[in-house]
Amino acid sequence: MKYIIVGGTSGIGLATAELAIKSGHTVVAAGRDSSKFSAATSVGATVARLDASDQKACYDFFSEIGGFDHLVLCASGGAGAGPFRQLDIGELRKGFEGKFWPQVICSKAALRSLSTDGSITFVSAISSRALQPGTSGLAAINAAIEAMVPILASELRPLRVNAVAPGVVDTPWWSRVPDETRKELFEQLARQVAVGRIGKPEDLAAAIMLLTTNTFITGAILDCDGGWKLKNA
Repeated sequence: MKYIIVGGTSGIGLATAELAIKSGHTVVAAGRDSSKFSAATSVGATVARLDASDQKACYDFFSEIGGFDHLVLCASGGAGAGPFRQLDIGELRKGFEGKFWPQVICSKAALRSLSTDGSITFVSAISSRALQPGTSGLAAINAAIEAMVPILASELRPLRVNAVAPGVVDTPWWSRVPDETRKELFEQLARQVAVGRIGKPEDLAAAIMLLTTNTFITGAILDCDGGWKLKNA
């Protein structure tokens, strides 16, 4: 099987590329930052430069790539968080531009090349439903992605459409937080979740591979959050 992983050169996307290759599949890892390409090539992926927010570039990319079986959408951004009273609307727009629109644009552009018995897997986030103060912007971005999943699964059948919703995962998404602060934050958050630890990219890769390979799952949103939603239960 051939996978296209948008955002496949770091974090969750890179871990998914590695696991897919170890499972015997071929992978094209697409990303914007060429400095991250070597990590993807080191696990055996073919790399391609793609600005997933550029509609024309996406249509050109998928036209040239030829037929494939599974699309995994790990494109993301760090904007949109913060208390609502102080939330900069411009930053919230950046959040949608960095995650929602790239995933939607790529999924639409890929349809001509994607096998009808294959799959699309979006990557949202548990902030969509965690009811955590200070995350209304992130909740809106990720809930918008999740709202599309069951409708697309019905509309695009037999193509399967699913999403994985990560909790707190130690990926470069957190690189904007200073190292010592991040370490303390992760320790604090680990004590709040049922499994007692922060997620790893490999955890999400396994969840994504489940959704791409199990041909009886569609229209599903798989929470891979370590029990984050249970912390206030």
